[in-house]
Amino acid sequence: MPNQARPSTGEQAKRHALAQLRQAILHGEMAPAQRLVENELAEQFGVTRASIRAALIDLEAQGLVERIRNRGSRVRVVTVEEAVAITECRMVLEGLCAAKAAVAASDEQLTELADLGAAMEKAVSDGEPVVYSELNHELHARVREFSGQRTAVELLERLNAQLVRHRFQLALRPGRPQQSLSEHLAMIEAITARDPQAAEAAVRAHLTSVIDALRD
Repeated sequence: MPNQARPSTGEQAKRHALAQLRQAILHGEMAPAQRLVENELAEQFGVTRASIRAALIDLEAQGLVERIRNRGSRVRVVTVEEAVAITECRMVLEGLCAAKAAVAASDEQLTELADLGAAMEKAVSDGEPVVYSELNHELHARVREFSGQRTAVELLERLNAQLVRHRFQLALRPGRPQQSLSEHLAMIEAITARDPQAAEAAVRAHLTSVIDALRD
């Protein structure tokens, strides 16, 4: 949106600042522990400090920002142990979504999952870990979407947002894409076979492997 057309105050300005800040954090443009200076952000996004402050409060509630007494705000650092705890919660919710998707997904949606699996195989074969990481994220998002379990989806979106840094670090770890590929293909196979128990078990096995990798 051009600067002259962008609202500088009010709810719309807060939503604009919130969307821009959230995207910057999720895309790694703002690093963990980076200070978030209200004046600088207000100038950058063309809104008031009050709009930035309101956006930071929302991001704190989402677990992406922490506000430190007398020191302002910064991008929240998610420790390994926190990442493990979040992944344990994901295990339950994503297992539920996979089981639901195995029953609820249309034939066209199942074909989409199979196509994602083929693309992931190609990314690993071509040695493209960043592409693989993006496809990995897309696969999990599609399974959640196809499940129709909106409450689980909303909870998972918040949890997953806190794991972005760890997700990219794992994707770039030598040998990790090759290991996780077989786990993802097992998930796809179980869902496309319309076997909810196997789909849930495959997700749990995959996220158990993620926890082991986080702790290494």
